[in-house]
Amino acid sequence: MSIVLHHLEYSRSTRVIWLLEEMGTPYEMVRHQRDPQTFRAPPGLAEVHPLSKAPTVIVDGHVMVESGAIIEYLIERFGSETLAPANAKDRPAYLEWLHFAEGTMASPIIFSALAPRFGGLGPMLGGFMGAEVTKLLDHVERAVTGHDYLVGDRLSGADINMAYLLEVATASKQIGDRPHLIAYLERLRARPAYQKSIEIGGPMIFAAISA
Repeated sequence: MSIVLHHLEYSRSTRVIWLLEEMGTPYEMVRHQRDPQTFRAPPGLAEVHPLSKAPTVIVDGHVMVESGAIIEYLIERFGSETLAPANAKDRPAYLEWLHFAEGTMASPIIFSALAPRFGGLGPMLGGFMGAEVTKLLDHVERAVTGHDYLVGDRLSGADINMAYLLEVATASKQIGDRPHLIAYLERLRARPAYQKSIEIGGPMIFAAISA
């Protein structure tokens, strides 16, 4: 068994470092630095996968991108006893939350976070995106009210996929007055494997996103 993680600084690939550290699964990490002018991935990452995206993992010679797919696959192979639901009735909710982060939540959160650096979204698109962000964050706030994690009573891959978007929302001051969501993110940050992922891979979010 061989896992190579291509990690791009300030990116979603910190999720996969965290996941692998949670599972205690051996891996090799290749670190890529962003271009200081464009903030894009370096040419070397395109040599691994033509989309030049992170995370990119190579598992036993097979190259994969897409955070949700990578997390789901690695847990199926190496962490199903600890990072997937313990019972079948929770699996539909687990899969929904696992893919909700990138499938529904990511674009409004990230576009809204980056908008000020590109002149804003304008009144119509800005109003639409603002309403979407409110709806999405309220949805997650309700899900973690009275619960430590999104599904069941323990950490799962869904939480690992969600954390990056909550870090973006926090850094860009979108998180607002949502005490349960803030407490949930603090629980995730307190996990030793989460802290290890930052130690190994560097900050998850570029500090200037909050400027």
